[in-house]
Amino acid sequence: MRIKESMQDFDEQGARRTEGPFGAGERPLLDLESRLTSEHHQSLRLWLRMLSCTTRIENEVGRRLRTTFGITLPRFDLMAQLERFPDGLRMGELSKRMMVTGGNVTGITDQLEREALVMRVQDAKDRRASAVKLTSAGRAAFAEMAATHERWIEEMLADVPAEDKATMIALLSTMKRTLRVDDSARAAGTE
Repeated sequence: MRIKESMQDFDEQGARRTEGPFGAGERPLLDLESRLTSEHHQSLRLWLRMLSCTTRIENEVGRRLRTTFGITLPRFDLMAQLERFPDGLRMGELSKRMMVTGGNVTGITDQLEREALVMRVQDAKDRRASAVKLTSAGRAAFAEMAATHERWIEEMLADVPAEDKATMIALLSTMKRTLRVDDSARAAGTE
């Protein structure tokens, strides 16, 4: 099982070993945490480990989305947000949910609108504002992409035992709740 073998590449504190169990022709993965040693603070090692895993998954999903569906990960993410809200979302709300600037959301929306996957509509609660929603073609395209995306994630994490996944979810939930970050900038829309 590769997940168990890869744990041998790191010491008990999570630092990458300088000598490892790499066989002939096998090399350690070079990524964001490659430069770390046991001298680095544990929190930094944890953050870079999580970032490295996220980046590897995002890169692979992005590559597969482009190859299979001709769509980028940000466009897929915008469609995923809209799929959850059939009546649509305002651009500002999309920006907050996707954690990107309003300019990014506008550009992505323009592309998807040209492809008839989304449309701008008058906001039902405030006629002065507009919202973005999936078209029926967009909803059908997203349903196919989402099902495939879910299979890819299952495949990528297949070697991680279910018990380990549950443990990681619980630990990351605790971390998310207890992080010392200033969320006021994001809530105020100034970030």
